[in-house]
Amino acid sequence: MADDRSTGARFVPVPPKKLRPEVDPVDRAILHELAEDARITNAALAQKVGIAPSTCLLRVRALRESGVIRGFHADIDPAALGHDLQAMIAVKLAAHARGSMGPFVARIRRQPEVLDVYFVAGADDYLLHVAVASTAALREFVAEHLSRDPDVGLTETSLIFEHTRAAGRS
Repeated sequence: MADDRSTGARFVPVPPKKLRPEVDPVDRAILHELAEDARITNAALAQKVGIAPSTCLLRVRALRESGVIRGFHADIDPAALGHDLQAMIAVKLAAHARGSMGPFVARIRRQPEVLDVYFVAGADDYLLHVAVASTAALREFVAEHLSRDPDVGLTETSLIFEHTRAAGRS
């Protein structure tokens, strides 16, 4: 802690922000392989990328700690859980609710129907990817969690007939 002798004010120096390291070609190769198969062993990953397993482990750890790798997860088919209907719901917040964006996202992401929340540019503020059991369940979700929300000004729902992941995103 330091003080300013002229005013007597005390302050705590703030360390500089940790900048994300530049992703070099080896890191890109690691990320490509992990996007193909996040369950690959470290030894197999190191072999595919052409580096030592210890180096690979350190690089993956650094990519995780810096936020380049945001996490690993299972991609579960909603239909396997009885959620046969998926939709994208465009949400435009009411003009008075611009300061409520954070609380809106916190509320909506806790709903079990919500798979993803996208903050977007354009006419809408958010796109919600939801999965439900039926059209009645979709209607109920929109009515209960969006239409009744005083922060929501407008919604538009598009049904998803089929979803295919992009290459390299298994």
